[in-house]
Amino acid sequence: MADFSNRVAVVTGANKGIGFGICKLLRAKGVTVVLTARDEKRGLDAVRKLEEEEDVSGVITFHQLDVTDASSISALAGFIKAKFGKLDILVNNAGVPGATVDGDALRNSSSGLGEVDWSKITTESYEQTEDCLNINYYGAKRMIEAFLPLLRLSESPRIVNISSSMGRLMFLPDGWAKGVLSNGEDITEEKVEEIAREYLKDYKAGMWESKGWPKGVSAYIVSKAVLNGYTRAIAKKHRDLRINCVCPGFVKTDMNHNTGLLTIEEGAKGPVMLALLPDDGPTGAFFSRTEVGTFD
Repeated sequence: MADFSNRVAVVTGANKGIGFGICKLLRAKGVTVVLTARDEKRGLDAVRKLEEEEDVSGVITFHQLDVTDASSISALAGFIKAKFGKLDILVNNAGVPGATVDGDALRNSSSGLGEVDWSKITTESYEQTEDCLNINYYGAKRMIEAFLPLLRLSESPRIVNISSSMGRLMFLPDGWAKGVLSNGEDITEEKVEEIAREYLKDYKAGMWESKGWPKGVSAYIVSKAVLNGYTRAIAKKHRDLRINCVCPGFVKTDMNHNTGLLTIEEGAKGPVMLALLPDDGPTGAFFSRTEVGTFD
């Protein structure tokens, strides 16, 4: 059995749901885990819950983190550098739906995300849309940029971006953005950034539908699509790291009013597998749970 006791991981948005499950499984593997959350009390409660478990070799600790706040990210980076001197694993899990979902309507709809008519059971606003991009995409980007120096001090650096099958290109209408994100060979951080900016501009102007952006949970789809594109771009740029994105599956979480089909632990398996990839493992890939998927 591989020894991961010298590995240090940071997991964002980890006081509940899939993030909590990832912390639990990584700790069970012997990894030292820094569980982060915006709310200090909820984060500390989550750590105490994990500390109550027996026969677990890994260490668990808490640090407050708001991925929308550069000073909060800097404080966490300072903590990691001072306490551990490096970072081995960064799991960007923090995320929001970008819309208000009618839970009763979702529970009464067909099973499976692809079968739900989101436009009929959600309401969205520009504020929610901006927040969604700020956390789901820009939050991950800020974290990666801040922690790359510490990841480079690791012998086995891993970045795992928690994405969604709803960010696959099949959910984007045909057009400029889909064309850019489809071209994995030429994709760059700058091109992905332009898509995010244009989407927010069009949404603010009330033109997102006429400009060919998705309808229904629009911000969530776009945020995960650009996160996937960003993952591909930085994996090409930093070939010595293993950087991947993963859809954990349709997991029972607060975000989907617990209508998912998988347990938290089942959803955490894919992200944990990618966090502990061997050095010759894939990079720049999209995974559906524990299997390689496609960006299309």
